[in-house]
Amino acid sequence: MSAPTPTTPDSPASKPSNFLRQIIEHDLEDGTYAQRRWAGSPGDAAHHAQGTPDPAKIRTRFPPEPNGYLHVGHAKSICLNFGLARDYGGVCHLRFDDTNPEKEDLEYVTSIKDTVRWLGFDWQAHGTSHLYQASDYFDFMYRAAEALIEAGHAYVDEQSAEDIRLNRGDFGKPGVDSPFRGRTPAENLARFREMRDGRHEDGAMVLRSRIDMASPNINLRDPAIYRIRRATHHNTGDKWCIYPMYTFAHPIEDALEQITHSICTLEFEDQRPFYDWLLDRLCEGGLLAQPHPHQYEFARLNLTYVITSKRKLAALVNEQRVNGWDDPRMPTIVGLRRRGYTPEAIQLFAERIGVTKSDSWIDYSTLEGCLRETLDVSAPRAMAVLDPVKLVLTNWDELMGANFVDSCSAPVHPHLPELGKRQFVIGREVWIERGDFEEAPPKGFFRLFPGNKTRLKYGHVIECTGCVKDAGGQVTEVQARLLPDTKSGTPGSDAVKVKGVITWVAVADAVCAEVRLYDRLFSDPQPDAGGKDFLESLNPDSLKVVTAFVEPSLAKATADDKFQFERHGYFVADNQDHAPGKLVFNRATGLRDSWGK
Repeated sequence: MSAPTPTTPDSPASKPSNFLRQIIEHDLEDGTYAQRRWAGSPGDAAHHAQGTPDPAKIRTRFPPEPNGYLHVGHAKSICLNFGLARDYGGVCHLRFDDTNPEKEDLEYVTSIKDTVRWLGFDWQAHGTSHLYQASDYFDFMYRAAEALIEAGHAYVDEQSAEDIRLNRGDFGKPGVDSPFRGRTPAENLARFREMRDGRHEDGAMVLRSRIDMASPNINLRDPAIYRIRRATHHNTGDKWCIYPMYTFAHPIEDALEQITHSICTLEFEDQRPFYDWLLDRLCEGGLLAQPHPHQYEFARLNLTYVITSKRKLAALVNEQRVNGWDDPRMPTIVGLRRRGYTPEAIQLFAERIGVTKSDSWIDYSTLEGCLRETLDVSAPRAMAVLDPVKLVLTNWDELMGANFVDSCSAPVHPHLPELGKRQFVIGREVWIERGDFEEAPPKGFFRLFPGNKTRLKYGHVIECTGCVKDAGGQVTEVQARLLPDTKSGTPGSDAVKVKGVITWVAVADAVCAEVRLYDRLFSDPQPDAGGKDFLESLNPDSLKVVTAFVEPSLAKATADDKFQFERHGYFVADNQDHAPGKLVFNRATGLRDSWGK
C-alpha cells in the first residue's frame, strides 16, 4: 500500500468535502480545462488563442454589484470562491458587476476591495492583478449582441413592457410570439443600431434573444438582453445609452475571464439554461473560447435574527433605526468588523456551515461561537465593572495603613505566559458589579451578602458586613472586612475556603470608559419571513450604553484592539469613537449564548 498523502491546514484534503470540491477534483482529474490558454487579460477567443497554457488550474470569481455594502452572506461567497481557488492552485477574480448605471457608486467599490482584503484574500496572482469590472466589456457585449442578431438569435421588440410581460405566459400557459419576432436580421440590426445611437426613448424597445416562447422554463422565453437607459455610468460616463441585462452580461464576463467554475446562489439555477445557451451560441460563432465556463449553484446563507436584503438594510439606515451601515448591530461586514468580529472568525464560520444544494437556516449562535473560539485563544484579559457600586473595606486602614494601595497582578492571557502580566492596585475602595451584592440572597448565590466570605479575584478574601442605602432604598455602598494573609499568590492565601469569586477595579487606578452593550437587532429569528414587517420585530434592547470602570491596562488600548472582559465576554475598542482619554468599547459577544433555549 502506498503511504497516505500528507495534508496541510490549507490543502484540499484537510477541508470538509462538499459537492463543489468534488466537481473541481473530478474536473482536474479529467483535465476538463487543462488545454485552456490565458493571454494575461480577459478577452475573446482570438485574444486567448495567442496566450500560453493557463498557469491557474481553475478560475473562480467573486462578482459583487457595487451598489451597497457587503454583508455576512457575501462573506460566505468570498470565502468560498477565494478559498477554492487557493486550495486547488487556482486564481479568484474580483469583478465589479457594474452593468446598472443608476445604482452604483465608487464608495461601494472602495468598501468592497477593503472588505475582501480584510477577510484575508487578494486578487493578485502570477504577477498580475485580477481586478476587473464588467463595464470594461461593454464593447464586446455589444459586438456579441450584433453577432446574435446576424445569426438570427436575437431581435428588437417594440412591445410595451406590460405587453411583453403578458405575452410571456406563465407556468401553465405558453408564451405568445411578439409581432416583431419575424423581422429579418438586417432589420433588427438597423433597429438595434438606432437604439445604440440614442434615436429612441428609454423603454421604447428592447433587444431579446430568440429561443422558445413555449419553453417550460420561463427564463428561456426570449429574455431581454439589452435595454435603453440614459444614465451616466461611473466608469464609462455617457458613452452608452443602452446597457446589457445582467443575465446576458454575466456569462459573457465569465467567458472573457476564462472562469472555469462560476459559483452562484440557488436563485440563479433557473437561469443556468440561458447561461449555457448564450455561451454555446457565442462559441459556435467563434467569439468565445472553449470549453466555456459552467455555472454551479449553492444554497445562500439564511442566518437567524438577521436580514440581508439591501433594500431593507438601507431602510434601517435611512430611517435612522441604526447608526449607519457600520452600526455594530448590522450584518454588514463593516458592521461586524466594528462589532469586534475577526477575519478568522468569519472564515471559520463559512467553513463550519458548509456548502449545500438545499436551503436551511443557520442559528446566529453559530456565528457567535466562531468568534468566541477565535478570540478565546488570542484576546488579552482585563477586568471591567459595567454596573458599578462602591465596595468599602472598612478595616483597610487598620490592617494596611491609611492611603496605602497594594499592588496586584494577573496574566495578560492565562494560556500565553509569554505575554506577561498586567499590573493594577487594590485599596480601601473598589468598584464591584451591583449584581454581585444581595442583601437577601437567593438560593445558590455565593457572592456578597452579609456574613458571607468571597474572594476579590487576584486579590484578597473579604467578608461582607452590610450596605448603605439612599432614601429610595437604593444600595449606594457595600461594606466588607478584609481577611488578613489571603492575598492571591501569597503563602497560605487559600487557607480560607470560599465559593464565590468576583471581579473588581480599584477606585485608585480605575479608568472610566463608555461601554456599548450590543445585542441582536431583531427579537424574531426570521424577522422578514412570510411577508412579515421586519421593523415590528426590532429588539428594543439591542443597544445599551453604560459608563463603566476598567482596569488601567485598558488605557493603552487602540482602535480595534480586542479583549475578554472577565466574566462579561469579548469587547473591542470602537474603530470610530475610541481615542486616548476617551475609551469606548463595544461588546462583540458574551462568554456563552444568552439566547439559548
